[in-house]
Parts: sequence; structure tokens; C-alpha cells
Amino acid sequence: MSLPCRLFVVVAVVWYAFVNAAPAAAQGTPPYLDPSQSIDKRVDDLIARMTIEEKALSLYHNANAIPRLQIPRWGGWNQCLHGVWSQNNTTLFPVSIALAATWDPDLVHAVADAISDEARALYNIGAQGTPKRGTHGLVYRAPVINISRDPRWGRIQECYGEDPFLCSRIAVAYVKGLQGDHPKYLKIASTLKHFAINNQETGRFSYIAQVPERMMHEYWLPHFKAAVVEGKTTSLMAAYNGINDAACAVNKTLLTDILRGQWGFEGFVVSDLGGIGRLMTDHKITMSAEEAVAKALLAGCDYDDEQYRDAIPGAVKKGLVSEKVVDKALARVFKVAFRLGAFDPKDMVPFHKISKDVIESAKHRALSLKSAHESMVLMKNADNFLPLDKTKLKKVAVIGPAAEKPTYGNYFGVTSRKINPLTGIKNALGKNVEVLYAQGCDFTTGKGGMAAADIPAAVKAAQAADVAFLFLGTNGVIEAEGRDRKDITLPLQQQQLLEAVVKANPKTVVVLMSAGPLAVQWAKDNAPAIMQAWYAGSEGGTAIADVLFGNVNPGGRLPWTMYKSLKDIPAQTEYDVTKGYTYLYFTGEPVYPFGHGLSYTEFSYSNLALSAKSMPADGKIEISVTVRNTGSREGDEVAQLYVHEVKSSVKRPIKELRGFQRVNLKSGEEKKVTFLLPAEQLAFYDVNVKGFRVEPGMFTVMVGGSSANIRAQGQVEVTGGKEEEWM
Repeated sequence: MSLPCRLFVVVAVVWYAFVNAAPAAAQGTPPYLDPSQSIDKRVDDLIARMTIEEKALSLYHNANAIPRLQIPRWGGWNQCLHGVWSQNNTTLFPVSIALAATWDPDLVHAVADAISDEARALYNIGAQGTPKRGTHGLVYRAPVINISRDPRWGRIQECYGEDPFLCSRIAVAYVKGLQGDHPKYLKIASTLKHFAINNQETGRFSYIAQVPERMMHEYWLPHFKAAVVEGKTTSLMAAYNGINDAACAVNKTLLTDILRGQWGFEGFVVSDLGGIGRLMTDHKITMSAEEAVAKALLAGCDYDDEQYRDAIPGAVKKGLVSEKVVDKALARVFKVAFRLGAFDPKDMVPFHKISKDVIESAKHRALSLKSAHESMVLMKNADNFLPLDKTKLKKVAVIGPAAEKPTYGNYFGVTSRKINPLTGIKNALGKNVEVLYAQGCDFTTGKGGMAAADIPAAVKAAQAADVAFLFLGTNGVIEAEGRDRKDITLPLQQQQLLEAVVKANPKTVVVLMSAGPLAVQWAKDNAPAIMQAWYAGSEGGTAIADVLFGNVNPGGRLPWTMYKSLKDIPAQTEYDVTKGYTYLYFTGEPVYPFGHGLSYTEFSYSNLALSAKSMPADGKIEISVTVRNTGSREGDEVAQLYVHEVKSSVKRPIKELRGFQRVNLKSGEEKKVTFLLPAEQLAFYDVNVKGFRVEPGMFTVMVGGSSANIRAQGQVEVTGGKEEEWM
């Protein structure tokens, strides 16, 4: 045998021995099923094994398993805005706008953490999801971080208010709470929605928001950027609407240039439900499903419903989009699947150990109660009318359409109990106080609604009582997804009920249970106390009673401006907020301002100090102030930091929120509250340089209890050097 032949034999024998020496379990295991491999390698290996039809199916947001490749049904989709949307009992928390009213990101993180525990537990036990959607998956369409520029918007219940900074802090906390903090695995996948400038329900499938470039970057996108860059969300939803020149699902500037190019987003983008179909039926950019999916994929929309499933193979075959583009979208989707542990043994995934015991647990119900407590905003309290001393009451009247049948919001499932305000008050007062109840009227007139001829019974109850509690507000007929409000006043019969009850008994507490602001100037002028109680979750009735009778000192703050009238603000189609929207640019007098909220105690501010009187355009300063509880009760204050540029080359906000802290203080206690203010938070978007920059000059720094209650202020100068840019 020749030397080359002998060498070949030796090499072959050695290779055979090596292969056979490997553990049997490792043989035949494809790299994508090997947890020791990198995610990128596993994703690439899996995609290489798939047919174009299987790829299309895997880009369908409700895809079934693919047994041939051991691909599980991992994704699906669900909602968890304030509880898991399920056919199973889950904990019902206050709606999103109420969580924003807590001004407490740590609490919001805890709520999201509890919700995602329940979501994981439902997945682990294979529980049935929403109707007709099979078992629970691990992709959740929350949070909604669109911003409530206009009080008419029907989905204010789902968002975090009118200010980008407040929204960003709440959004980051919520995303982190949902996804968990494990270095390798996600608990569930968070989907930010609706990207972007989704802010009206009227014509929501087809309207094109005309937005100035500067407002786009200063007002409409900062909170999305924060949730992507800081929160590390794994997905975003492209909105139905369009921006300037393109529907969001095919908006390359939005989905690729900004989201991925500027912000470094590595997750996937999903269209809103039926969004690709809407490109044909509503936006009418094409009548071809193949063209629609090709345009969306090329723009950066990775995931859809049946249009992707059914039309991708044809789009590839026709050359409208390359299979490489499909693979790129699929890689983004599968990376999330691998991070969720969908392809790994269950014992490797720590979140698989979450049991069904967490679902609607006592701990989670207690957290729902705490979040409801913190969300209550006391807006008026003349002569310390509240809290009421239960021992001095013999008979009370509970009145109004929201007293027995309050609204709980949307996108939540089943819960084992809901404490309404009537029940909460009865439980708090016990058997020694008589409780009279009269609905008075329905939320609004219409089919099945009560007529305002029902007010006399409410008046009679109010007249007979020591004090009346009047529960007014909105429901899904007035403000909801798909339904903007036509006005921001109370519906006529509720206004009539309000006036009749207050006249019958001047000792009437008005409790508003709405999501968006209600223009209640008459109540402000005539009722001794007004409280905003939102859609307060399953424990809302208990929370309301706890505040009314002094077991809890209210500390919530308004996350929006309560305007007097629609005459005070621009048209709903005006997306340039500098024209007079929100506390940033509104120059009129509101009923109650952004950040407003009272307490049963008093707070003083003193010793405002800035760490420096000037800073460069890339610098930062510390701002501190002493907050003292000067009253007789323990309570929470929300110290708020605002800034204003004294002289600017462009129109700047009247003031901008740039920091806040909710602090608990016992009677007589004081705390030093410190804010860090980077110069970049003083920047504006310069359309000439296509980026943010800080102008040299003086800035006023203001600290107080609301946007209209500034208690201390100073100035800092931004000095010399090259003006910095933040893209």
C-alpha cells in the first residue's frame, strides 16, 4: 500500500474513533436544538432547514407548531395592559392611565412583573387563551405607549398620559417588568404599540398624521426610544395609520432608519391586527397581497397575520421580495423565540418553574389594591372636607351610574371578584351606618339606557343622607378603542344628576371614574370635594373607600391636563402640539393642570440647590430640594422637576417635565430629593442638523407639586464649546 493510501486509512480510522467516542445524545442533534450553541448560530441553522412555506407560516403571528422541525407553538399573541387577557381567572389591575397617575415607576414595574408571572404560569400549564386563539403563547401586546395629546382620544385608558418624559419612565418600568431580568431568558416578550403617532380612533385604519419633523422627534417618539434603548423591548407593533407620506407598516423611515438605524433595535416588528390587509382595503396602496407583504417586509415589518402566511411564497416566486429578506425577518422573530426558551429543555428555563399558584394570588390582589390606592387623585378638598369620620355618620347616599357598575377597561380577562364603589363603601362603614343607593341615570342615553326621569330617586336619597357620594364617569359607549369622544363634558344626564344631587345635599363628594379628562368646572365651583378614581381594577371599590374615610392618604397626580372646553384646544387632526396642546404649549386656564393632586397633609419645599451655576453642552448637574411634611398626617408627595429655556431660536415649551420622585413622609419628616439633569435633556430637535442640540444660554429650573404649583426655582447656564448633537 502506498504512503498516501496508508495515510488516508489512518486519518479515517482516527476520525471514525473520534465520532464514535462522542456522546450518543449529541449525535444527530441539530445545532438549533443545542442550547450550548449561540442564538445566532441556532437561528441560522433552523432557517436553513425550512421551506419557504414553513418560513411564511412562522411569520404568521398565530402560527401552529411545525412538528417536522420540532418548532413549538411558542408565540401566539395576547394582551396584558392591566392583567392577562384570558378565559382563566387572572388578577385585574387598574388601567394604564391609572398606573401613570401613581407617578411611581417602581410600583408599575412590580405590577408588570406580577402580570408576566401570571402569563408565564398560564403558558406553563397550557391554559386556554382568549377565545378562538388556542393556548397561551409568550408574546404579549403591551404596553400601549401612544401619548394622549388630545382628550377626545378613545384609548386614553390604555396609555400613560400626555407627557413624553412621564410616559417614558412608566413605559421602561413596564417593559422591564414584563420581560424579566434574567441574563439569558425572557419571561415573556413585550410588544410596544402602536408605532407610531396612533392618536385618534376616527378613521384609525387609514388616516395619515401630518407631523412636523421636529415634533416627531421631540414629542411623538422619545418614549418609544426610551422603551427600546433602555427598556430593551423585544418587539414593536406598526400602527394602522400613516405618518406624512407612508402607512406605518410600510414606512421604511420609521421601521428601519429610525428604529434600527438610530436606536439599534434588534427585535421584530409586527403589524397591527390585519394591518397588511388594511394596506389594500383602507390605504389602498395596492390591491395585491403579494405586493403588500413585499412592501412591508422591505420596509422592516417582520411579522403579520394571514397575509404573510398565505402570500409570502407567491411574493418570493414573483420576485417582489427576495428570500434573503424573508430570512432576515424570520431571524429577528426566532431570536425572540430562542430567548424565550421555546427550543430549550424546560428544566433549563427558570421561568418554566412559575406555577399556577401565582395566578390571582393574595399577593397579586394586594398589589392591585396598592396600585389603586396610589392612583387616586384628590383634585379638590375645600376646608378639609375629606377624609370623613365614619363614627359621625349615620346615613350616607351612594349615587350614580359608576357606583354599582363601574367600567373596568378593556383587554382583561376573567377575575373572581370585583369590588365596586357601592360594595366598598358598605364594607367600610359596616352595619352601623345606613347606605342608601340610587343609580340616578345611566352613563349615557341610548338603547337600554336610563332616562334622566330617574333623578328624583337620587335627590331623595341625597336629601336623607349625612353625606352623598356621587360616582360619575364614562364607559365603553363613551370612550373606547374605535370610539373617540365627541365632547369632554359629562353626558347631559350625568350633568343634570350632578347639579340636582349637589343642590339637594351640598355635602356631596364627586368621584370621577373615567380614563380621559372630564370638564367638570361646575363641580369644581360647587362641590366640596372631587376625586379622580379611574377604572380602578378589581379592588377599586375598596381603594376608593379607604381614601374617602382616611385609611389611605391620596397621593396620585394627574397625567394629563383637564381642559375646560374643546374650544380651548386645536382640532383633533392637528398633530403639531406647539399649536396649543398639553401643558407644554397650552396657554389657557385648565380646570386642573398636569401633575395636580392634593393630600390630606401639607408639604413645604426649601433649600433648592444646583451643583453648578453653569455646564457645557455635554455636561450635567444635580438639583436638590428639601421636601418636608408640615401637616399632621403621613402622606406621599410627588416632587416634580420642570425646565424652560429662557431665550430660544425656536418655540420651546412653557415648561417640560424632566424628573419626578414620589416620596413618603411622616408628619414632621423631611427628605432631600435629588434630580440629575443632563444637558441633553435641555436639547431640542434641530431640523437643519437632523438631530438634537443644546443651545448655549440660560435655563430656568423649577421644582414643585404640579406643573402649575412651582415651589422653588433657579437658573443654570449652558456655556460655550461646540453644541452637542444627540441623534
